[in-house]
Amino acid sequence: MNLLLRNALVLDVDSGEYAEGDLRCSDGRVVEAGPGLRAPSDVRVLDVAGAYVVPGLIDAHVHVTALTADLGALGRMSPSYVAAHSARIMGEMLGRGFTTVRDVSGADHGLADAQAEGLIRGPRLLFCGKGLSQTGGHADFRGRGEHVSDDHPCCAGVGRVADGVDAVRVAARDELRKGAHHIKVMASGGVASPTDRIDSTQYSMEELRAAVEEAGAANRYVAAHAYTARAVNRALEAGVRSIEHGNLIDDRSVELFREHDAFLVPTLVTYWALKEEGRAFGLSESSWRKVDEVLEAGLVALERAARGGVRLAYGTDLLGGMQRHQNHEFRLRREVQEPIDVLRAATAGAAELAGMTGEIGTLAVGAHADLLVLDGDPLEDIGVLADPKHIRHVVQAGAVVS
Repeated sequence: MNLLLRNALVLDVDSGEYAEGDLRCSDGRVVEAGPGLRAPSDVRVLDVAGAYVVPGLIDAHVHVTALTADLGALGRMSPSYVAAHSARIMGEMLGRGFTTVRDVSGADHGLADAQAEGLIRGPRLLFCGKGLSQTGGHADFRGRGEHVSDDHPCCAGVGRVADGVDAVRVAARDELRKGAHHIKVMASGGVASPTDRIDSTQYSMEELRAAVEEAGAANRYVAAHAYTARAVNRALEAGVRSIEHGNLIDDRSVELFREHDAFLVPTLVTYWALKEEGRAFGLSESSWRKVDEVLEAGLVALERAARGGVRLAYGTDLLGGMQRHQNHEFRLRREVQEPIDVLRAATAGAAELAGMTGEIGTLAVGAHADLLVLDGDPLEDIGVLADPKHIRHVVQAGAVVS
């Protein structure tokens, strides 16, 4: 697809400055930028009349298979039924301006291939397969009275149980065999799991290091679900590249993030949404009561991390019908950050985390031609990004898709 945007205000997210002019895309890439560009005969010209143009957004923490907040129920559903819902969820994400997403357990190579081949309308999908959990951990959804565990690979679900160093190595190698872009480990308790405590640590240091070693051997990395400073700090010391959530980090956590060049992916909007709507979308009463423990701490943690120079990526972690609130994360983060910093987390920062700097999250020549045409300046009013009604056009790989 060849496309020429005329009369645009094109944002450089690194500098935070706009450049007036045109932007030309060819074969899915940005190939030229500047004023008064020539339009080849085969190019579609779109005059945006001074509209603001920013890179396509990247959500670094999604679950595109999470059609319900009851994650344990996914393993009992037909994979084809879950895939149909995933196609709908991904299409809606694209309409909200997210041209790339990082799925941190649930999605697999089938969904990624279907999107890449144009069978599913949705964001580019970076997946990890199933997250790794210890027995009784955040991805072990058995109740206290259940004993049989079925991790058959045909079944939908967000996790697999692996206990011990050897089992963790096998599980990590298996997900990498299937094309995982990263490995996900559950390094603490969580809201959606029935038998653990949020303040627990999960996996031994040897098990965490085994996952990190296997990912590193494949030139991939590990993302860790963790809430408390104790859990976060253990994961960082083991070599994990990104901490998901991290609501209860401390000053030592900030030091470790910087020492290990790691990322924090806060997911503030999911706690806001779970508190407001979680029970209506399948969250159990016991899980709903856990939300308060992490809700208030999220903004404090984000402010602590931003002030301490921690690298940040945008994430949402929304489940079921609450996924429609995906853009509200911009408004929540604005309470403690400047708009350009929030936007960087959803573009260049998330791209760097994914190992795709210069490929996505930028409008530089050579990057994938993923971009949004907006009816206002998001650096002046974050509501332009927080409410999808302000998106005039979504362009993915040089094609106008919305």
